[in-house]
Amino acid sequence: MEAGEGGGADSASGGTSVAPNLYSGNVAGNYYDKYGTRNPIARLLTRGFVRAVARLARESGARQVLEIGCGEGHLAVRLAREGLTVRGIDVTAEIIEAARTNARAAGVSVRFDVAGIDDLDPGRDGAELVLCCEVLEHLPDPAAALRAIARLARPHALLSVPREPVWRALNLARGKYWRDRGNTPGHIQHWSARGFLAFASRELRPVSVLQPFPWTVVLCRND
Repeated sequence: MEAGEGGGADSASGGTSVAPNLYSGNVAGNYYDKYGTRNPIARLLTRGFVRAVARLARESGARQVLEIGCGEGHLAVRLAREGLTVRGIDVTAEIIEAARTNARAAGVSVRFDVAGIDDLDPGRDGAELVLCCEVLEHLPDPAAALRAIARLARPHALLSVPREPVWRALNLARGKYWRDRGNTPGHIQHWSARGFLAFASRELRPVSVLQPFPWTVVLCRND
């Protein structure tokens, strides 16, 4: 799989930046447009990922969503189509403009803002469901981002990361990133499904887990 995610065959939310100080110059953006690809396998995997995110969002019962690292807005648009009130943030103005364009084309109303996670205030910006997909694997300090997400979640957070070592094995199987042993550029954190649950449990309580191949998607509560 490739990324620079928001997803993959890669980036599922479309973007990866969260905040300059947390992001610390790591590789951002999509290496592979999984939403626009004509590759049938990549399209199948992407649909499975999006369905998993939508399913857990419904399970949360939330009507209000804040997506951190929204990228080009694909997940935000999907949730808005299901009737949720969605706000997406990303630190890159060009990506936010692309997200706004995608929302207009889809005929849905989504608020997109240029902002980083450190710009958010729990009292002002907290949401019933905080969505952070295909972001944490890019961050030098994912624990700091997780703490910020927990402060914003009222009470739910929905997180996803590529599932390792499956992700790298898939890259190697298709002849990609041999020098880096299959690691997608920009991925500096790596979690198995069990490892990611343990990580999320530091600040949140996981309540549901889905594993659409090859991701781990976790719905958590802040309580």
